[in-house]
Amino acid sequence: MHGNAFEPIQIPAWVWDRDESRERLKNRDVAGLFNLAVKYAGASQTRISAATGIAQGRISELMRGQRQISDLEVFERVATGLGLPDHARMLLGLAPLDTTSTSGDGDDEHQEQIAELTARIEMAATVDQPMVMILTTDTNNLRLLDRRLGSVAIAEKMRAQISQIRRAHHHAVRPGIRAKLAHILAETESLAGWQAINTGALNDAWTHYENAKAAAREADTPAVLAYVCAEQAYVLMDLGRPAQATELLQYIHATHRDHIPARLRTWLFAAEAEAAATLGDEATCRAALDQAAAILPDGNGDPDMPYLSIDAHHLARWRGNCLVRFGDPGTVEDLRSALAGMDGTYNRAEAALRCDLGHALLALGEAQAAQPHIQRAQQLATMTGSRRQRKRIEELTRAVTRALR
Repeated sequence: MHGNAFEPIQIPAWVWDRDESRERLKNRDVAGLFNLAVKYAGASQTRISAATGIAQGRISELMRGQRQISDLEVFERVATGLGLPDHARMLLGLAPLDTTSTSGDGDDEHQEQIAELTARIEMAATVDQPMVMILTTDTNNLRLLDRRLGSVAIAEKMRAQISQIRRAHHHAVRPGIRAKLAHILAETESLAGWQAINTGALNDAWTHYENAKAAAREADTPAVLAYVCAEQAYVLMDLGRPAQATELLQYIHATHRDHIPARLRTWLFAAEAEAAATLGDEATCRAALDQAAAILPDGNGDPDMPYLSIDAHHLARWRGNCLVRFGDPGTVEDLRSALAGMDGTYNRAEAALRCDLGHALLALGEAQAAQPHIQRAQQLATMTGSRRQRKRIEELTRAVTRALR
């Protein structure tokens, strides 16, 4: 390695004029740019991390092609950290630092920028209402696949869907179409956020929810905005901050209660109950569950809210998940009722439900009855890639083993 980890990375200027480098810049090939830093500046991953402000572990994943960058702010940090000259910055899709440059090369780069932007705006202009419906259907199909297979199985499809919607939305001009694309983007980013929670990638989840909130605000959809904000509270719960999650959920409900449908309010009350249960606040938990049950509409769902799954069976599952923490003897029946009502398409949710049922049966001293539920939960969690459930399943498995000795 040349120099210590905190010295600037100095890549020779001629490197950025090579065809290979220009292609990497145009394609926003960050892994390729990092390899140029290794090859021509002797930079280690530690040094690249210090220069760009990206964690070393993420640098390693990027260079192995296991992760991609989509945020403009991160591209800016990469450009600054690698010391890209203006013509290289522009090929990467960033503004030049020296806006007064009038060199011939600069003019060529400006023309390339104008041509590229024009092409992207023209491409976005081809998006019409039928195309919006196709993108909506694609997101709904990914949601169904996620319920059955989990996020790992559809990770590439999710990245492609988000990238396609982002490109169309970013360059859309017509207000009506742009608002619809923002709505789809909010729902898709929210789905990606929930998938990230279940794989334990909480930082990625937070970023997806921030993107989803921005899109929901542009789309002016209070229901989607409230839902996205509430799902983000689960990041706080998984970070061990249930008090902040409870406060956030109560604020969301107080702010949006007059602008959202009853089914979503039911979901918000149930989420608040879960946060309160995690906090150990049984009174608040039970009050929220009672309010959720009181306003739950008939039917299985709302076609205007395909992202929201809550009916009597889902609420019974949620109630069992909350009250099992307090040793409520009625929990087993709630959970059995919820399990009987599941239609077989919510594999990840079934894994959580069987964990709860196994936990409740263990609390009643029925370890033998708990064992098959925990084993099935293990199978479902493995199939769907839900790291969120694995730790709990391992703990329950050990508890069953001790109880059966």
